[in-house]
Amino acid sequence: MPQKAVRRRKESAAHVPPPRGARPAGTPAPKRYVRAASRGALSLRSPVSSRVFKNPEVLVRIAREIGALPADEDASEVLGRWGPFLRKGSLSMTIKELGHMGLPERALQTLCWAQKHRPLFPDDRILASTVEVLARNGQLKMGAPMERYLSSASRTVMEAMARGFIKAGNVDLTRKILLFVRDNKRALDASIHAKLILEAGKNPDRLRLAEVLLDELGDREDLDLRPQDCTAIMKICIRLGRFEAWRASSSGSSTLAAVWEMEERELLLDLPAYRVVIRLCVALGDLARAARYFSRLKEAGFAPTYDIYRDMIRAYAAGGRLAKCRQICRELETAGWKLDRGAQNLLLQIEDGLLSDD
Repeated sequence: MPQKAVRRRKESAAHVPPPRGARPAGTPAPKRYVRAASRGALSLRSPVSSRVFKNPEVLVRIAREIGALPADEDASEVLGRWGPFLRKGSLSMTIKELGHMGLPERALQTLCWAQKHRPLFPDDRILASTVEVLARNGQLKMGAPMERYLSSASRTVMEAMARGFIKAGNVDLTRKILLFVRDNKRALDASIHAKLILEAGKNPDRLRLAEVLLDELGDREDLDLRPQDCTAIMKICIRLGRFEAWRASSSGSSTLAAVWEMEERELLLDLPAYRVVIRLCVALGDLARAARYFSRLKEAGFAPTYDIYRDMIRAYAAGGRLAKCRQICRELETAGWKLDRGAQNLLLQIEDGLLSDD
């Protein structure tokens, strides 16, 4: 074939347009594709241990493999296979999962295995998870007076132990931890106090202790409580009739002065929290605040429960607000509820003039 014909064929081939949607050679790829490709490449190049030691699915899988072992085999049978891919802190989630599975003895075996592997231990996260699982299942054996053990325990471990005892309903041992902390000028998270108050308040014989704990918590300067903790404490305050505890002064001398900061900080509340706050406001005679929380509850998309409707009817009735009472009654009936005899009698009293109208 003549050279000119070959050259013309090559030139025509070089000028064939690319397929529709194809990117011409040499054109930079869009940034989003570059970033995605880079992440994929890094993921594939990263060591297996980097993709395992923080992966919840893998760590839960390890727990399930341990749980499936025959009773006469130790957890080390599984951990030995995964050992090369684990790092410090990895097994904390595995131990927690073993606790959820009701296998505290396997959690202890996992801790014992980790203690023999120096890259994985010492680690307070693994120790704290194991302590909490054992305490929750009534299997925490310290082998020494409790005070001697606590003196060498970190704050993380003591908090885990306290949480475990509270979940087990062991108020006395949790109280010992708090007394040790107080006497030794140490501190635990305020949520531990809140959880113990709730647990103690469940038992009529422990209500006096709940009051003492409430006062102790009120004396703390750091009241950084979560909404769930505030809700729990409010329940106990209502049960104890300690409504004055919520009349917080700006000086902070009253118990739990920080609770009303929930409103100022616009913290999100769940339905149980709204129920407790509204009941508390009604008990305090704070109608304006109760009405505000009632409105916020509905704005947040929650459906008021019957007892919330009933509390609002009583609050408006106490203020002689007949029109508001009727409005709440209509809402209640629209929601499919019926007034109980007590609420009906209350409305009759207002209509008969025993309470003043709006």
